[in-house]
Amino acid sequence: MARPESLIFWALALAALSSMASAAIVEHTFHVQNLTVNRLCQRRVITAVNGILPGPAIHVQEGDTLVVHVFNKSPYNLTIHWHGIFQLLSGWADGPEYITQCPIRPGSSYTYKFTITGQEGTLWWHAHVQWLRATVHGALIIRPRAGHKYPFPKPHREIPIILGEWWNANVIDVENQALATGAAPNNSDAYTINGRPGNLYNCSQNPKFTYTYKVQQGKTYLLRIINAALNNQLFFKVAGHKMTVVAVDASYTNPYVTDVVLVAPGQTTDVLLTTDQAPGAYYMAASPYASAPNVSFDNTTTRGIFIYENAPSATVSAPRMPALPAFNDTPTAHKFNSNLTSLVGGPHWVPVPRHIDEHMYVTVGLGLAPCGAPGNNSCGGPNGQRLSASMNNASFQFPTTLSILQAFFFNVRGIYTTDFPNKPPVAFDYTNQNNSMNQALIFAPKKTSVKKVKYNATVEMILQDTSLIAVENHPMHLHGYNFHVLAQGFGNFNPKTDRKKFNLVNPQIRNTIGVPVGGWAAIRFQANNPGAWIVHCHLDVHLPLGLATAFVVENGPTPSSTLPPPPSDLPTC
Repeated sequence: MARPESLIFWALALAALSSMASAAIVEHTFHVQNLTVNRLCQRRVITAVNGILPGPAIHVQEGDTLVVHVFNKSPYNLTIHWHGIFQLLSGWADGPEYITQCPIRPGSSYTYKFTITGQEGTLWWHAHVQWLRATVHGALIIRPRAGHKYPFPKPHREIPIILGEWWNANVIDVENQALATGAAPNNSDAYTINGRPGNLYNCSQNPKFTYTYKVQQGKTYLLRIINAALNNQLFFKVAGHKMTVVAVDASYTNPYVTDVVLVAPGQTTDVLLTTDQAPGAYYMAASPYASAPNVSFDNTTTRGIFIYENAPSATVSAPRMPALPAFNDTPTAHKFNSNLTSLVGGPHWVPVPRHIDEHMYVTVGLGLAPCGAPGNNSCGGPNGQRLSASMNNASFQFPTTLSILQAFFFNVRGIYTTDFPNKPPVAFDYTNQNNSMNQALIFAPKKTSVKKVKYNATVEMILQDTSLIAVENHPMHLHGYNFHVLAQGFGNFNPKTDRKKFNLVNPQIRNTIGVPVGGWAAIRFQANNPGAWIVHCHLDVHLPLGLATAFVVENGPTPSSTLPPPPSDLPTC
């Protein structure tokens, strides 16, 4: 008779072989180049992947290795970020310019290769250079590996819903003009659903400009909602239908029934929608949540249509429209964001780490930078200065000669400093709007300052909004990790009272969190992935202004916790 330990060995070996057999290598080629499209009465040249907007959807299973050959045929520098992918020991493939790589120059190419481990759900990919992600983006859908199921009833169909933003201009020119003048950039001209603005906009009444999807009555559909907009959070509704949230940022949630979803730039939300209404046509619609007072924004609405099979023609020609929240409906936004909880024991669920190694209290918000020489008030920002942004009074400046990851790996000095503080250098009443334009607080130095942490350290960050220009909801994205959202609130974080509100049992798990307007969010993660990982505001209007920092996570004690060398074709600066 075989020994028990022998049986265990062979059982584990067979399990490992089965796991390897179920994994695959999924290969794609991206040709990034100019594309001429018609939108809102104009013909525009945009940068796109493989001639389509949105770009190609990538479908993989958990455990697969993804290989993407990127050929940059555009006139701009380029990188691709795989938003939300952990990149375990493959940080060279993460993609943010000058953080993990130098850009792919026009006429050059680079191959991204990484294995998708311990994740399933809806993520996405996008350009991570300037504002190119306005049109260079697409869905990245991770299904359970063979033999595994969703932790909810199998849907009849799965539908990617990519919410985007459109300018009747070259987006690189829009950004460059703002950076040159120091002013805020021009607002977008439209929002889009799967690349189409919908029929509320000028020159958009032709059905080809409205996303339409035919559904069967009595079926349940999985909507994979992605906010690919650059600068606006978006409310999303479907007329006459409830939605059940089952995942956010590729992490499963307890089912949460709602008639409205809020998605910040960078976030994804998976909802189940059952077509339980009378046969007809029903608009899906998205409109902005704009929390900053007295700040202009694109206050328009995009919409598509769900059309039931066998719907009467009279209803198809006059779809029902949902009543969307007001643009400043913070109670609805907060209700949605604060009511989500993780599915304890679900696939890839991770409990909250209890021992904390690094306590960080980090202020986020807009500020100013000098226009030039003292007394120069000719720039386009408030008081004739330049708009800026910072975290803990450090306005992040990207390196230009080497990426932070390369400097870390090869021990190159002079690229970054490791002096990012664990708390603001000056304590003040952060959300008191009487501090707006406080000249003693509003100017932050430009520096490439990062936080260095040891492998496997648990980091807790309290992200605190500030009112130096104006309070605002900031969607903050952490590369390389998910984090637990322990609590959210308004006003200044109070450790004595607000820690009592922490959910340590089933908090939502995300990679991007909207820090409440005039408030705070508490997050916690374990730094178990060596490399350089940027944390930044996912509003592209704020990232180039400096609302970012990075974590440099040291190698662990074993080869399996040590970052390998870079690939041979990594772009050089």
